[in-house]
Amino acid sequence: MSLIKNDNYSNIDDLKYGDRILLVDGITVSFDGFKALNNLSFTINYGELRCIIGANGAGKSTMMDIVTGKTTPDKGSVIFGKDINLLEMDEPSIANIGVGRKFQKPTIFGGHSVFENLELAMKDDKRLFKTLFSKITAKQVKKIEETMELIGLSELYHKKASILSHGQKQWLEIGMLLMQDPKILLIDEPVAGMTPQEVEKTGEILRNLAKTHSVVVVEHDMEFIRSIATKVTVLHEGSVLAEGSMQSIQKNEKVRRVYLGE
Repeated sequence: MSLIKNDNYSNIDDLKYGDRILLVDGITVSFDGFKALNNLSFTINYGELRCIIGANGAGKSTMMDIVTGKTTPDKGSVIFGKDINLLEMDEPSIANIGVGRKFQKPTIFGGHSVFENLELAMKDDKRLFKTLFSKITAKQVKKIEETMELIGLSELYHKKASILSHGQKQWLEIGMLLMQDPKILLIDEPVAGMTPQEVEKTGEILRNLAKTHSVVVVEHDMEFIRSIATKVTVLHEGSVLAEGSMQSIQKNEKVRRVYLGE
């Protein structure tokens, strides 16, 4: 059954809190006869922090590949905002209109400072001539400083990224993603390998991000999911098995049997 319906906004910049920002509708994709996604449908609203869970092979990574343009599905649609068809766009174009993705392993420039990493990631004209001869503006400096504050790295702005802890490197990459002005962020296993203190700080960062962005978190750490989740989508064999509050998900018999192993 299609989830597509008319909406009250016509442009991605006109989104209001609670408006739909992403529609994944009837997506099916097969690899060598195996259905990685099977008629997958769900929606994400603007200003929402959504957690997506599921066992290995449930389709979580493939879903993110579809949304970001890395993989083309066999059928279905992915709509950003009211009517932007992401399946007609390539990866750079999708990122440029406001869909950001953070992979599990951080990719930062270790030889550059925290500030320089954020500057390099800034959404701007990256042609060589312009980069060599341009100077950073006061507005850009302010944006970098605000981002450093958000990710908790203000006091380390001049430090080389290579000396940061694992958790701090993850936060820096989130900051670099923010410099691209995304409207929605897809974040893959953000707390893997973190200390308990870093996990707590990451939860705080993601909750703050959801005040001004849509945030989709794919994670296996159920304790972390419980600490941040407002709405959870459970994937199983490429489809949505259940969706709702963390409390309702924990009580769902199908989820307990299939995902929690009970």
